[in-house]
Amino acid sequence: MTDGASGTTGRYLVLLEEDSAVAGARSMADVAGLRTASTADLYDTATAGSLGDADGLLLHELGVAVVTAGADQVAALTAAADAPGPISRIEPERTVFAISPAAPTAEQAAIDEKLFTWGLQATRAHESQFSGKGVRVAVLDTGVDVGHPDFAGRTLVTSSFVTGEDVQDANGHGTHCIGTSCGPRKVDGGPGYGIAYEAEIYAGKVLGNSGSGSDGGILAGISWAISNGCAIISMSLGADTNPGDPFSPVYEQVAQRALSRGTLIIAAAGNASERANGSIAPIGHPANCPSILAVGAVDSAGAIADFSSGSVDPGHGVDIGGPGVNVHSAWPMPKRYRSISGTSMATPHVSGLAALVAQKYGARGWELWGRLSQCSLRTGLSSQDSGVGLVQAP
Repeated sequence: MTDGASGTTGRYLVLLEEDSAVAGARSMADVAGLRTASTADLYDTATAGSLGDADGLLLHELGVAVVTAGADQVAALTAAADAPGPISRIEPERTVFAISPAAPTAEQAAIDEKLFTWGLQATRAHESQFSGKGVRVAVLDTGVDVGHPDFAGRTLVTSSFVTGEDVQDANGHGTHCIGTSCGPRKVDGGPGYGIAYEAEIYAGKVLGNSGSGSDGGILAGISWAISNGCAIISMSLGADTNPGDPFSPVYEQVAQRALSRGTLIIAAAGNASERANGSIAPIGHPANCPSILAVGAVDSAGAIADFSSGSVDPGHGVDIGGPGVNVHSAWPMPKRYRSISGTSMATPHVSGLAALVAQKYGARGWELWGRLSQCSLRTGLSSQDSGVGLVQAP
C-alpha cells in the first residue's frame, strides 16, 4: 500500500471549499468520474473501510475527500482546482507513523516521583484544582487497552479507522499517550501520572498495531472527534519533513475548520533532531501547519530534549513545550506501565493541560489556544525550540 521512496499511499486528498461538500462530490464525479461515499450518509466514519464500489470517502464534516484516482483523473482534478469551483486542492496521501520513542536519555535532575511523575510536577498539574471534568479529549493514535484497570469506570468512547483492526492497542503508544493526558492521579503502588483525570476520553485508532497509518485514517479520526464535540484532539504522530518542505494545505484548512468549530488540534513536533551532533530537524507533518499547535519536548532539568525537532523554516515553529523525557505512563497489560521519551510524550501533557484550561475558562478553539499559551512558563529557552515556553496548569 505504501511507496517507500515517497512515503505516499497512491491515494489522494481532495480539499473542497468551505460548505461545498455536496457540490464538491458532484464536481469530482463530473470532471473525473469519481464516486465517493459520504460520512453524512454513513452511520460512522469507521465504516470507511467498507465503501463498496465507491472510489473514495468524502469526510463531510471536514470538506475533504480521500480518493483512489488514475493519472488522468488526477490531472482532471488538478485542472478543476485551478479553476473557479468547489474543488480547492489535491495532494498525495502520505503514510504517517506513531512518533517512535526516542533513545533512552539519562535524567539531568533528580525529582522525587513517589507521588507524582516529574511531568505533573514540572507543569504544576498536581497543584491544580481542575480535573478536565466535562471536557472531551480525543487521542488519535494506536488505540487503547480497553481492559486496562487504570481506566476502569471512566468515560471511554472508542472507534477504529484502521481496516481489519479493532481499537484494542497491541502497540502501546496510544495507551501511553492516553495515560498521560487523561489517566489517573492516584495509583496504588506508583506515582499519579494523568493530567485531565476526569476528562471524557475519546480513543480513535488511526494507526495500526504496527504503528503506521495514512492521512485518510487520521482525517477520518479528526472528523469523528469534531462530530462528537471534542474540545481537544491530541496527535502524537507524523511524518518527517526536509528543510524547505511546505506544510499540507489540506491539513491547514482542516485545522482552521476544526478551530472554527471549537476543536483545537495538538500534535508532536517530531523526534528527528540530534542536537548533540549539531543537527536540528524541521518540524514534521502535520504539526508544521500554522493552525496546529506544535509541541516540543523538554527534560526534567528544563533543557530541550536532544531529539526534539525545532523551528528550522520560517513560519513552521514550535508553539509550546512539554515534558517529554523518561515519562512514566500506562502501557497495555500485563506490563501496565512504561517510561519512554519523545515529543509523543510531551504532546499529551499539553493536551491534558488544555483540558484543564478548557474546564476553567469554558474556552474552545482559538480562545483555548490563547489561554493555554498564557499559562506557559517562560524558561529562557529559545522560542524556536519551545515556543511560548513550558506548558503550565491553570
